[in-house]
Amino acid sequence: MKISLICTVRDEADNIGALLDSMLAQTRPPDEIVVNDNLSRDATPQVVREYAAREPRIKLVSGGHNIPSGRNNAIRHASGQIVACTDAGLTLEPTWLAELVQPIEAGRADQVGGFFVPAPQSLFELALGATNFRHPEEIEPAKFLPFGNSMAFRKEVWVAVGGFPEWLSHSEDLVFDQAIERAGFRRAFAPTALVRFRPRESLGAFYRQYVNYARGDARAGLWPMRHAIRYGTYVALLLLLLGLGWRKTRMAAALLLLAGLAAYTRAPYRRLWPQTRHLPPLQRLYTLALVPLIRITGDVGKMVGYASGFKRET
Repeated sequence: MKISLICTVRDEADNIGALLDSMLAQTRPPDEIVVNDNLSRDATPQVVREYAAREPRIKLVSGGHNIPSGRNNAIRHASGQIVACTDAGLTLEPTWLAELVQPIEAGRADQVGGFFVPAPQSLFELALGATNFRHPEEIEPAKFLPFGNSMAFRKEVWVAVGGFPEWLSHSEDLVFDQAIERAGFRRAFAPTALVRFRPRESLGAFYRQYVNYARGDARAGLWPMRHAIRYGTYVALLLLLLGLGWRKTRMAAALLLLAGLAAYTRAPYRRLWPQTRHLPPLQRLYTLALVPLIRITGDVGKMVGYASGFKRET
């Protein structure tokens, strides 16, 4: 079966070369590479054209106003029966495509989700990667919804569900997954189909990312109970903190808070601890101390974003 590898990009001149290099280094070469330029204001199209001049499998197209519309435009220009989908700002492991399409070619799946691993370049990014991103062995395959940066599907599946929802600017891949599931298509998880990405470089950038993600969740109606539990937990925490001044409950409340924080950060510390063994003591302490701050910042971003997305919808 012919494989089309697609991505949509905007203002990625500083990293699109690394992505294209990793696409061309696949052990299972794609039959074509379709890059959709989505209104770039930098030299991204020029870089892609330079690659295309040397490699005839690369095709540059343009169109769309956001990520899902750009993806859909790239897929419309793709000629393969299988579409593999990824994003700019990351690189593909050499066996990524081979691992990703294998369940489809074997007739066991109509859609396959690959995975992603952080490639940090600072102590903050190291802490963020360990805090927010699970290891493949932590995933329940039956419940895993593929992300748009590491996904493959039969093109007829994309046609059947009407493509990626262009009315969303975030969380569009999850809505796409749910549409595929409702239509009765088969899904598989390929934990060894890996892409590498750089986590957000600062707390502010991470906060803005999670505001956008949660705003997309609200617009798409995703995970209402999960978000409600988060609001309820922080309201209860606030009430508990207000009660810390009461002498009789001060010690019990403090112990309860510490126990909750320990449970909330247990998985991130389990991932981060072995990754910090090579660090000097002060750097290691600093990196470990970032975990609670990252957790709380992410939760605040989600609560702000979900409220703003829900308000926009109503």
